[in-house]
Amino acid sequence: MDIPDATDSDQPDRRDQALPEGGCEAEGEGGRRSELTPRQARVLRVALASVMMAAMAVLLVLRLASRGSVLVVGVYGAALILCGVVIELARNGRTRLGSWLLGIGLTAALAADWLLLP
Repeated sequence: MDIPDATDSDQPDRRDQALPEGGCEAEGEGGRRSELTPRQARVLRVALASVMMAAMAVLLVLRLASRGSVLVVGVYGAALILCGVVIELARNGRTRLGSWLLGIGLTAALAADWLLLP
């Protein structure tokens, strides 16, 4: 008598499945997993950082048109560099770090614009 091995079953071994970034599984409707794959998360972070980079460039142009200041260039230039760093972090698999950096950095740039710039 052969005893069926765990590898013979039709269902994949749960140990082989990668957990989402948070370390726990998320259940969607109907009990199906609904988290992003690591590749989808990287693509999403790169797209988000690219959109934010374009938005910062537009804000830089608008602010320079109204008031040409070195401080304006410094604040928005730092925000543009930050978006580029986040894109590289996401491409290298550091999506959570990039997300936090993008959120905190752009919030700080907009707060600096509101507080420091005339």
